[in-house]
Amino acid sequence: MQKLSFPALGISAPVERALAKLGVSEPFPIQSLVIPTALEGTDVLAKSPTGSGKTLAFGLPLIERIDPRVSAAYALVLVPTRELALQVAETIAPLAAARGLRTAAVFGGASIAVQAKKVKGAHVLVATPGRLEDMFRRRLVDITKVQILVLDEADRMLDLGFAPQVERIVRHLPTDRQTLLFSATLDGQVGDIAARYTRQPARFEAEPIVPLEDAGEVEHRFVPVTQEGKVDALVNEIDLADGLALVFVRTKRGADRLVQTLARREVAAEAMHGDMSQAARQRALERFRSGRVRTLVATDVAARGLDLNDISHVINYDPPGDDKDYVHRVGRTGRAGRAGNGVTLVLPDQVADVSRVAARLGHRDDFERGGLQTAPPRQVYRTRRRGGRSRW
Repeated sequence: MQKLSFPALGISAPVERALAKLGVSEPFPIQSLVIPTALEGTDVLAKSPTGSGKTLAFGLPLIERIDPRVSAAYALVLVPTRELALQVAETIAPLAAARGLRTAAVFGGASIAVQAKKVKGAHVLVATPGRLEDMFRRRLVDITKVQILVLDEADRMLDLGFAPQVERIVRHLPTDRQTLLFSATLDGQVGDIAARYTRQPARFEAEPIVPLEDAGEVEHRFVPVTQEGKVDALVNEIDLADGLALVFVRTKRGADRLVQTLARREVAAEAMHGDMSQAARQRALERFRSGRVRTLVATDVAARGLDLNDISHVINYDPPGDDKDYVHRVGRTGRAGRAGNGVTLVLPDQVADVSRVAARLGHRDDFERGGLQTAPPRQVYRTRRRGGRSRW
């Protein structure tokens, strides 16, 4: 597809200048696809994974379409996590300001009274479903005048169990709104809500996960470990990192324990998980972002939306649960043309499950290069119920 400039896509001069100040000069593929259609007011379904430039794909059209003179009408962006709410708001705010629009973010773990003040008069509201529903029930925010609804990372929203909250929120929105839905997949339950929430939508797909010109080569390694030697293996991998090291664990408690264990090995690390206050999470992220602490131990939910160019190593201390989690985790490295490393520590009883994930994602050779044996695909057997009826 021929590259277009932002003005050619329909972006105004003030917003283009604001983009230039942020160092953004050319649209990503998903932006070139979505922006012209969204500017027309058409509903959009976009299959667009993390790192594809989706925030500007929906952010720029809503900035251009919202009238700064009408504070009662605004755009609502629903996101699954606090971190993503902050990231989206920080991305949109300076661009919206170029057209005289105000941006606010609301999410759990922060003062609801302070957030209620920021919401008043905002033209763009970025929110997590739980906090928005709470504020609406308390009459601290009016969602009955929303002109544009954006569902960002809709698949993750459903994975985290937010479907009931989203349903109740949408029920109070105007039916003649524009809806833009972005998700890593448009199948299954995401497809169901897309059919209910949109009207004759245009459908787009963005591949790969990051633009080719910005993608760095990522080395995938799978390291066999024992329970006794697992921490030593982790410390060794952290020592090899020439940038920031992002370590993924399965549970919140596991994150805290691992940070304490690393401290005893003289490795400074910060934890980031859902049980921490928003202020504590932001402090941890800022220390990691600035390089004052080079290791961040995080759960999947806490790291959702984390987008830093200086992460040289992603280390799966606890292996990912499925293919999507692996892609999401390792996608945090290899940004902005830099090489990256995706390292997965594999205990003996994890070999079979991890090998299947590796094989499905095309990393079979990398897996076996670590001295591990790829397991055969799982077999599905036919069984027979009483009465002669069969089932899988």
